[in-house]
Amino acid sequence: MQDFLKRAGWGDATVTPLPGDASTRRYARLAMGGRKAMLMDQPQGAEAPTAPADASEETRRALGYNALARLAGADCARFAAAAAWLRGHGLAAPDIYAADHGCGFVILEDLGDALFADVLADGGDEEQLYKAAVEVLARIHAKDAPAALSADKPLFAYDQAAHVAETDLLVEWFLPLALGRKATDSEIEQHRSLWRAALAGIGSSRRVFVHRDYHAQNLLWLPERDGVAKVGLIDFQDAVAGSPAYDLISLTEDARRDVSPELAQIATAHYLAAMAAQGTPLNETQFRHEMAVMAAQRNAKIVGIFARLAKRDGKERYLAFLPRVWNYLERDLAHPALADLRAWYDRVIAKDKRALEQA
Repeated sequence: MQDFLKRAGWGDATVTPLPGDASTRRYARLAMGGRKAMLMDQPQGAEAPTAPADASEETRRALGYNALARLAGADCARFAAAAAWLRGHGLAAPDIYAADHGCGFVILEDLGDALFADVLADGGDEEQLYKAAVEVLARIHAKDAPAALSADKPLFAYDQAAHVAETDLLVEWFLPLALGRKATDSEIEQHRSLWRAALAGIGSSRRVFVHRDYHAQNLLWLPERDGVAKVGLIDFQDAVAGSPAYDLISLTEDARRDVSPELAQIATAHYLAAMAAQGTPLNETQFRHEMAVMAAQRNAKIVGIFARLAKRDGKERYLAFLPRVWNYLERDLAHPALADLRAWYDRVIAKDKRALEQA
C-alpha cells in the first residue's frame, strides 16, 4: 500500500482507516498538504471469481456464488468503470485519481461525511432527500442499461439465476439459525421453484443500470452541487442490468433504517412523475407488480446475508436488523402475486422464529 501511495504521489499522506462494514473492502481517508482523498483497499483473492457475461448458469454455478449472483468480487476495476459511467451521465460518483487494480488499490475523490443516514439522524428533511435520490434514479433510468461499462467490463444481466441464488441464502443461512437444523432438499427445491415462478418476466421488458445497494448509507448529501449531482453515490461496484424497480425498493425498504410506508409512497410517486416528465413513462400497474416482487426478493436475500454475516463472519450486530427486514418481507409477501411464497414461509418458518432471540 505504501509503495502504491508513493507511486500515486500520496506517499506523505496521513492515512486514517475508516470503520469496516459487510464487505472485505477497507477504506481510509488520505490527507496531505490541504488535499484529501479516499483510499480503497480491496484484498485480492479474498472473494471468488466472476464469469464472462455470456457464461451459462451451469458454468457460473461451478465457479461459485459470486459468479452465479453476478458480484464483482475482488475486481475493483469494475468500481472504476461504473464510476466513470455514472460521472459521464452527470452524476456525483467519485472521481478516480489513481489505481492499481492488480493489487486492489484505488485513490478516489472524498465526497465527505454527509451520508443520508447521518443527515436524517440529525433532523434532515426526509422528503427532500428521498425525492432527490429518486430523481437520480430517474436520470439513470432515462436510457436502457449499457452493454458494457468500459471496453473490458460488460454490465452483467441481473437475471433469474442471480436472483434465485440470492434467495437461496435465506434457506442456507437463516433457516438453520431460526430452526436449529439445515433445510431439507425438498424445502430448498420448493423455495427455488416458487421464486422462479414469482420472478418470471421480471425485467424482461426493459433493463436499466442497477446500483444494487442504493440506500441511505451509500448516498451522500452534497447540497452545494446542482441538480442530480446533489446526491453522491458510492458502493456501486456490483452494478448490474436489471429492473427499474430494484433500486427504488433498496431505497424505500432500507434494512438499516425505518422508512415509513407514507414516505415510500411519496418517493415512488415522485419517481413515477419524474420518469413521465423526462419522456420515459412507466406502466404503473406493471411497475408496482415488479416493485412487490423485487422487494420480496431483496429482503429475502438480506435475511440470508445478515444471517451469514453473523454465523460465518462473527458479525452478530447484523442480527439486530432482522426484525425490520422481516417486517418489510412480510408486507411484501402480502401482494397477491406472492401468495404461494407467503404460504411457504408461513409453513416452514413460524413468525415467532423470524427475528431470532439474538436479535
